[in-house]
Amino acid sequence: PYRTQLAPLASVLALLEERWKEPRIYDKLARWYWCGVLGELYGGAVESRIANDVEDLLAWIEGDDETAEPRSIHDAAFRPDRLDRMTSRLSAAYKGLNVLLLRGNAADFFWKGTISELDAEDVALDIHHIFPQDWCEKQRIGKKQYNTVVNKTPLSYKANRMIGGVAPSVYLDKLQKHEQVKIDDAAMDAILKTHVIEPGLLRGDDFQGFYAARKLALLGLIGQAMGKAVQPAESGSAAAAEDEEMQDEEQEA
Repeated sequence: PYRTQLAPLASVLALLEERWKEPRIYDKLARWYWCGVLGELYGGAVESRIANDVEDLLAWIEGDDETAEPRSIHDAAFRPDRLDRMTSRLSAAYKGLNVLLLRGNAADFFWKGTISELDAEDVALDIHHIFPQDWCEKQRIGKKQYNTVVNKTPLSYKANRMIGGVAPSVYLDKLQKHEQVKIDDAAMDAILKTHVIEPGLLRGDDFQGFYAARKLALLGLIGQAMGKAVQPAESGSAAAAEDEEMQDEEQEA
């Protein structure tokens, strides 16, 4: 997501040469990378951070003190309510979260295969609503909530056309019975779980239950990638969250 983050990464890789492939070093570089992306640390003026990260990463990799983490890892934090405001696909965390889903082998609702496999085959893909926009508006669910990343996932254009604007219980039944699909509930539920979607809540058209469960699951993915526990907010739903998009205008990679 951040082209500026490539500068310190390239510098460190050049100095490490083949050693970056060592599991211990690779894991440290991966954790630093995800803290930068999901902590949204590389937007704006980052010259000092670039210099610090090269120095800190090399010291962390070469030193004996495993707790001497780079400043970027220490500084990185992800507020749970950020998911309630994350609507712009230009933001680094939005892009990063999408990649985490792809890395988890998110499968398409219509075509056989993962989204990554379909992308390699040039199948038309995009990030679509799970609970359709039309349905949400008819249920008087606010745009500030249904339009967040929590209610979006990567899918094929074909799957999105099949979803249309109806309730999930309706479109799931239609998808499963389609002549080119023909799968049972268990098979579709397995696909939904690759998108960290709770099948029962989706089939029950329970938007609020779905939203809360998926938000918690996404926070788990984020915490795992950053190597930090992300605690769910004690109160405040997306419907009540202020419409702050202060970090959603990142430079597009």
